[in-house]
Amino acid sequence: MDSNNPYKSFDVRVFLISVLAAIMITNLALIFFWAPTEMVMGLVQKVLYVHVPLAWIGFLAFFVVFIGSVMYLWKKTQPWDGLAQAAAEVGVLCTTLMLVTGAIWAKPVWGVWWTWDPRLTTSTILWLMYVGYLMLRGYAPSREQGARYAAVMGIVAFVNVPIVYYSTILWRTVHPEMVIGPASETGNLDSQMRTVLLFSALTFTLLFVYLVKERLALTCAYDRILSIRHKEGIY
Repeated sequence: MDSNNPYKSFDVRVFLISVLAAIMITNLALIFFWAPTEMVMGLVQKVLYVHVPLAWIGFLAFFVVFIGSVMYLWKKTQPWDGLAQAAAEVGVLCTTLMLVTGAIWAKPVWGVWWTWDPRLTTSTILWLMYVGYLMLRGYAPSREQGARYAAVMGIVAFVNVPIVYYSTILWRTVHPEMVIGPASETGNLDSQMRTVLLFSALTFTLLFVYLVKERLALTCAYDRILSIRHKEGIY
């Protein structure tokens, strides 16, 4: 270690994790101590401060998959494929948690864990499509084939994202109206609730960026190991 430059040994990763953790703790404090409790649904309404941002991150992740897939088919370069894969993995995780938190909210409000509502059904189809995307990568005969097949799947599957978002407009549904995004109604939420929801969306967006960055770092490390093994003749 260079004693004349103490900043040289500073771990940027620890710093980023610390900042992100502080933001997440602040987000939880706003949800439980600052945002007012909804009069009809009560405390369970606070689940939506997590559920809605998870849905947003799922959409964002699959948009990144779409961009990465298009660029990979065009440029045929590994970084674009790595970006698409990383975003897909985080997107599937967030969509899974979105479905789980939705069920947690639905049980006390609707009286059931699940109903074949258009929003729930299209969301489940979206989740299955991207689970299939990851399986396609995993079971392909070669990495190159998996990347190529998955890129096509990533482009086709993205068509379902706007269908999920606009499902409450396209079909009759018991799902709550949209509270965030271009088709949302400005009067759907109390101003404090909307502020907390937007802050929560920002928090989850930062978490998404960090997770994708770390997953890309793992992919790069794996590629370096493969390169070294190839040079050494180890297969």
